Amino acid sequence: MKYFIIRWCSCLALSSTLIAPAFSQGTLPPNAAASVNGIIISNDTVEQGIRSALAQGQKDSPELRKAVLGKLIEISLLSQQADKNGLADSEKANRQLALIRQNYLADLELSTFIANNPVSDADVQAEYNREIASLGAQGMIVEYKVSDIAVATEADAQAALARIKKGESFDKVAKSVSLAPNKTQGGLVGWVQAGQTLPQIAAVLVTLSKGQVSPAPIQMP
Repeated sequence: MKYFIIRWCSCLALSSTLIAPAFSQGTLPPNAAASVNGIIISNDTVEQGIRSALAQGQKDSPELRKAVLGKLIEISLLSQQADKNGLADSEKANRQLALIRQNYLADLELSTFIANNPVSDADVQAEYNREIASLGAQGMIVEYKVSDIAVATEADAQAALARIKKGESFDKVAKSVSLAPNKTQGGLVGWVQAGQTLPQIAAVLVTLSKGQVSPAPIQMP
């Protein structure tokens, strides 16, 4: 649980000697589409490649499936050759692999959250209401330049708020106590619409005037 205080404010060719002996579709274990130098390419991996191609507008066909499998075989050959050449343990490779892993885990977390938290009609209506609430009287979109301070306990939040009320600058307090990455920018979040924030924050944000700080900490899950 966290508590927030907010302020408005290029081409590569492989030789036939490399490809010819490497690929096998003979006797394969279950769920295997091919074996490349003993490395299995699973049917699941092939299907994932096909889904990616379909998402890009290609049509499912035997030719597409053959092309996807061929590409996976080529990738396997190249990665094995890179390993033999000592490239797998290079700093550049490790950096890229770490980035790929990070992006995959982020996507996996998001898809898992969406699957476990389906959006209901009530959720859609609530989001619509928040968007409407962010419109001004003339139908203009109202944006707020917001800063925040994120701390772990209500006591920490109250202590930070007390410092601000005594005249200490919001930026200074944020830099000293906030747990959020934006603490180095004095807690600056940037320009947002009320409807783009969580309901707990939006409810307070629309009541503030320029330069004001939320009168009490905002509890977040």
